[in-house]
Amino acid sequence: MYYRTKIKDTVRIPPYKFESPINEVAIETLNEQYAGRLDKKLGLLICVNDILEIGEGKLIIGDGATYHNVVFEAIFFKPEQHEIFDGEVIDIVDYGAFVRIGPMDGLIHVSQVTDDYITYDAKRGALLAKESNKVLEEGDLVRARAVSVSIKDESNNNIENSRNSKIPLTMRQTNLGRFEWIEEAKQKSKKVKE
Repeated sequence: MYYRTKIKDTVRIPPYKFESPINEVAIETLNEQYAGRLDKKLGLLICVNDILEIGEGKLIIGDGATYHNVVFEAIFFKPEQHEIFDGEVIDIVDYGAFVRIGPMDGLIHVSQVTDDYITYDAKRGALLAKESNKVLEEGDLVRARAVSVSIKDESNNNIENSRNSKIPLTMRQTNLGRFEWIEEAKQKSKKVKE
């Protein structure tokens, strides 16, 4: 889920940017400092999108920059347990499929792809269902549910460290799976009702 959050901080405006509009410089500086950072409570900071308040600048001896107290609005991505995601399969491995959900990746273990027995085809880079003949490959668009969420809060964290966060996904329920599978199930359901 994406959230907008207000944050208070201090921003350093370097002297060579004094001529530029202060709000634009503050947004740029804060994005350089915080975009891609991971916080256990707030999630992954996507971007600083607005300065709500900016105080007068203060000088520190030996530094030509000004320091301003700011209140800014930032957009965070924080996946929640049981949340439904639409995503793209970005990698298939013998134990499951990695799915890009927003700025993070989730894993659908082979046991969570379908109720069918799944085998891994290394040549195709695909997961194959034995009885239903369903196929899951890289590039497929899927709908999955987060089984749980484990966000690692590390010092000096960045978007690469967000890969250490775990988001196990499942597609074993109604209206989950590859989009084509969902559509096929809807068509079968319509025919049964008629």
